[in-house]
Amino acid sequence: MIELLEGKFFQTFIAVIEEKSFSRAAEKLGYVQSTVTSHIQLLEQACNQKLFHRLSRGVKPTEAGVRLATFAYQFIHLGMSLEHAMNELDQPQGTIHIRMQESFFLTRMSSFIQQFMNQYPRIKVRLEAGFQPDILKRVLDHAVDFGIVPQNPNRNDLIFHPLLEEKLVFIASDALAQRVESSGLDMLHDEIVISFGTSCLYHTQASRILQEAGIEGNSALEFPSIEMIKQAVKCGIGFALLPEICVKKELEEKEFQTLPLCPPIYSTHGLIVHKDRELHFPAKLFKSQVVEHFSIEQ
Repeated sequence: MIELLEGKFFQTFIAVIEEKSFSRAAEKLGYVQSTVTSHIQLLEQACNQKLFHRLSRGVKPTEAGVRLATFAYQFIHLGMSLEHAMNELDQPQGTIHIRMQESFFLTRMSSFIQQFMNQYPRIKVRLEAGFQPDILKRVLDHAVDFGIVPQNPNRNDLIFHPLLEEKLVFIASDALAQRVESSGLDMLHDEIVISFGTSCLYHTQASRILQEAGIEGNSALEFPSIEMIKQAVKCGIGFALLPEICVKKELEEKEFQTLPLCPPIYSTHGLIVHKDRELHFPAKLFKSQVVEHFSIEQ
């Protein structure tokens, strides 16, 4: 099989996977669509398997396509590692791919990444937003160099580098907080829990804490960003569990109140990397500096 494969076939395959479309993959790569089709057909011939289901609104990988994706990402990563190894003879350059929660980037990582890129102007940092389950999947699939997650996944195939402990707080509007103070936590039975959705660890933690407090049957509302969650809480739509640093300003200005649901809650954020991933030089630089940065911060 290997003598039939070329690196550009894997690049095209990954582009189709990520774009979910032959035409968008062609646009992304600067090809005509017939070239993309030809590359995929040659891959299918080499694998002797159909790799995509053609749908009315794009394509999705077959089971064979899903299996091939992991190897394709590793093949591309190997090529990048070779390129970066040669670049080390000059000065650090290349691309680092990282996936993390939006809230962690906004409150903890943006300034560090800016400093890192200023120090190494020829290194590009590509960021993806996600939650713990899909961050784990991207790292396990070798699709990204690193993930930053709010909880140690405790997996043998991943290495977890703890970065910091994050305090989490339940926030509510002043009106709701006063009702809870005067009538007790039972007031929350009829209130809406606002979160990023069930894939977010904060949602899972909030549900567990509420259940332990005997507060069940809450309806839930999902929003895609911190700002939307905060605005919903301000409007009195419901209450939410968020990192304290995300709402520090609003708490100081009395726009929110914290709810006395339990003792302090902490989440240990950390950097994860696949145990079998051979990091290229820019990624090694990033890992050492981000771990050092957070050790100094604490």
